[in-house]
Amino acid sequence: MTWQDRLKGDPITWLLEPDPANPSIRYFALRDLLERPTSDPDLQAAQAAIMESGPVPVILDAQSPDGHWQKPGGGYGKYRGTVWQIMLLGELGADPQDARVRRGCDYLFSHSAASSGGFAASQSQEPVPSSVIHCLNGNLLYALIRLGYLDDPRLEGVLDWQARSITGEGAMQYYLSGTSGPGFACGVNLKQPCAWGATKAMKALAAVPPDQRTPAIRRALEQGVEFLLRHDLARAEYPYTERISATWFKLGFPLSYWSDLLETLAVLAALGHGQDRRLREVFRWLLGKQDAQGRWKLENSLNGKMWIDIEKQGKPSKWVTLRALRVLKAAG
Repeated sequence: MTWQDRLKGDPITWLLEPDPANPSIRYFALRDLLERPTSDPDLQAAQAAIMESGPVPVILDAQSPDGHWQKPGGGYGKYRGTVWQIMLLGELGADPQDARVRRGCDYLFSHSAASSGGFAASQSQEPVPSSVIHCLNGNLLYALIRLGYLDDPRLEGVLDWQARSITGEGAMQYYLSGTSGPGFACGVNLKQPCAWGATKAMKALAAVPPDQRTPAIRRALEQGVEFLLRHDLARAEYPYTERISATWFKLGFPLSYWSDLLETLAVLAALGHGQDRRLREVFRWLLGKQDAQGRWKLENSLNGKMWIDIEKQGKPSKWVTLRALRVLKAAG
């Protein structure tokens, strides 16, 4: 039985339809699901369409000439500030060579990188090390890797911070209000390990090709996998300030500082743990959420908060369906 046999219908044909409102979908379906090579003319045309219609041109039109969005400075203002646009541009498959994309990334490095090494959740002109947290740092690292900055020297320090903040190696400094200790501890979560932050950090480190992972990154990935699998993922029984968040079970796009079960599954599958027996129940849960056409609904969104809305909440979602199919394919 293949992963397609688990589907109730044929959503891939739906994802491959030209869609000016969401041109990224066709590109990612061709690349990730059909595995078209980079020389494929259909893939190249789909990639070019991302910069011509849909969310990416709207986001770039809202950019200030110096590279920031909304307000100058650290750019954390939800959800129209600089940091969120870089995250979105990475998720949407924006062209890394576009001058506006590069200007935005350079502005981020100049105004959000803290002296500690990570990216700060700050709106001020001076990045505050005590506001560096795993969810933001992981999101930005992942986006910057996708936007072509993996070999940029400025990213090396951020990656190193991300890995060592998990393992506790070296001269790490922790802060009560932010990353408060090794093992994904976070001040926002009463200094308990934060599973949202763990998923985001692991997603970033997993995006580093295996042959480019430092020993610290490899150890952090091992520790992260052990943490994520230590708890019942189907119930998201991770440490929380009060109760398990309902957002774990509401699939959406784009995600913010929160995570969902599908994103966590994607991280574990990408690292070769997709067939771990401890994930069987959550895969049953995921497959049970598809409709008769093999599509998944948008249950959680940031519509009304971003520069442009993406899909309609409560309706079948190409983005969520793409996310689900990527995971099923990766897990085999």
